[in-house]
Amino acid sequence: MSLADKVLAVNDDLPIRTDAPVHSGKVRSVYWLTAADSARLIEQRGYDVAADAPLAIMVISDRISAFDCIWQGEGGMRGVPGKGAALNAISNHWFRLFRERGLADSHILEIPHPLVWIVQKARPVMIEAIARQYITGSMWRAYAKGEREFCGIQIPDGLERDQKLPELLVTPSTKGILEGIPGVPAQDDVNITRADIDNNFAAFNFSSPQDVDLYEKLLREGFEVISDELAALDQVFVDTKFEFGYVTDKSGDDKLIYMDEVGTPDSSRIWDGPSLREGKVVENSKEGFRQLLLQHFPDPDILLNKDRMPERQALARDNALPTEVLKQVSDTYVGIAEKITGATLNVPDNPKSEIVAVLGDEFGLVD
Repeated sequence: MSLADKVLAVNDDLPIRTDAPVHSGKVRSVYWLTAADSARLIEQRGYDVAADAPLAIMVISDRISAFDCIWQGEGGMRGVPGKGAALNAISNHWFRLFRERGLADSHILEIPHPLVWIVQKARPVMIEAIARQYITGSMWRAYAKGEREFCGIQIPDGLERDQKLPELLVTPSTKGILEGIPGVPAQDDVNITRADIDNNFAAFNFSSPQDVDLYEKLLREGFEVISDELAALDQVFVDTKFEFGYVTDKSGDDKLIYMDEVGTPDSSRIWDGPSLREGKVVENSKEGFRQLLLQHFPDPDILLNKDRMPERQALARDNALPTEVLKQVSDTYVGIAEKITGATLNVPDNPKSEIVAVLGDEFGLVD
């Protein structure tokens, strides 16, 4: 079997029983179960959710996106071997630690396969909750141009690129287009301040002003848990994105939970500790792939300039990346997953048929 055969590139065509359109994002596809199947699983599996809660099957792919495009490799390799399994394994690890340490639950109810989650529907908080421990990336680029205020927080002069910040910074942005919030443009991914959230908590889908405090507490505590665990592995947790939402438990109580993914190489920057002590930044995250792309193409401005999006899309569509590039990315994802979990990563040989078998035989979700 070739490496390309192990890659799950298309994940929205599985024969999972659903009466709703499959929602496919950059990496994950979501199959909403029928009301009857949701109710049956809740009863059979004993999930701590409301009896009528909508459930979904979430299938992760091995696709890789960067600069808002999906990239492919030579030889029909339409993703990165092991990437999906690595992302799920890492998220599962952190979500379990959060739960064990009394922080909050996640949207995941069960993990029937390395590429599959059974999840409950959450009412998302409309915030991309970003926390930063070092000044790098887009924040450094803005700082280098003279900006000193980020999301309402003043940053001191004299910082150097990739330096540790005086304190953990929470620099949130909008998730989706939000209308009618004073001072916040109706655009996706707009930086916002804590005051914006406090003054318009309902517009961001918070149930109460107290939950804004809770969200930031869970964000900071979650960051600290991951940072401490990575430090013990001599890895540096640089920055990350968290997402939150509300679910209703079996007792009818609403609770704020972590959702999406957490602490992964896709949603975070993770640096190698020994290399950093030698003055070199070695990425154990998707940022390394972004840098590879910037070096691979002769005109990197196409990747950085949003006004050149049609050219960028053509670049991703018409250029198969060398196999060794995707293999290098695979080694990064699998390596950091195995380091974090302390176990050999289970990379499926024939992902589609395995997923169909387990969801059909054990869960009765395939016609």
